[in-house]
Amino acid sequence: MIKLPAINKRWCSDTNKALPGKLYVVEGCDGSGKSTQIYLLKRWLESEGFIVFFTEWNSSELIKESTSEAKKKDLLTPTTFSLMHASDFADRYEKMILPQLRAGYIVLCDRYIYTAFARDMARGCNREWVKNVYSFVMKPDITFYFQAPLQISLNRILTGRLHLEYHEAGMDMKFSNDPVESFKIFQGIIKQHYDDMADEEGFTIIDAAQSIKAQQTIVRSIVCKNLEGYASPCKHWKEGSIYI
Repeated sequence: MIKLPAINKRWCSDTNKALPGKLYVVEGCDGSGKSTQIYLLKRWLESEGFIVFFTEWNSSELIKESTSEAKKKDLLTPTTFSLMHASDFADRYEKMILPQLRAGYIVLCDRYIYTAFARDMARGCNREWVKNVYSFVMKPDITFYFQAPLQISLNRILTGRLHLEYHEAGMDMKFSNDPVESFKIFQGIIKQHYDDMADEEGFTIIDAAQSIKAQQTIVRSIVCKNLEGYASPCKHWKEGSIYI
């Protein structure tokens, strides 16, 4: 199942039009398979001759070490948790994302501001406050939301590893002493926020219960259409070659 986005009036501006690059984002609950899909998309775009810049959530060299240390010591309140991640994102946005878009390149983001919206609201932060924190950010050309049942996400996460991460399972929220049960509750709340945002934020919904190949075929088809008329600054796209 695929649902194409509606027009989002709240974000409409000339900002996106002024930048020659393309911004593609993947979102979804932990275990939805979004990271696999954006990795495959990156490889395909590069094979087609595009210059691609990739960035992921909570990876700023300026902030990530402090965030990691604070998480280990369980020092973060929902508000400080939100502001730490906002600082991380702002640093990457100004130093990495915007310069690449201004240069005309394709930027792929494994999670964008919608991760903050869903997680921070799940931790009890005010919806409008969180959105206002990220009000400086431009809207992506496409936001893929990989929508998967919680049990599928949980099964994927537990395959190949023995336990859930403390914050991934929402253990800091004290929903349950059982990590699996806490994960279900916490990720269920996050998923509801994602679902509620889908129309408002113009998500392109991908049924993440489908096979990896089926999802990637859909993603590439949508990206291919969006790239019509786009010219990579240094390389050229080989038209008419969508394949897996």
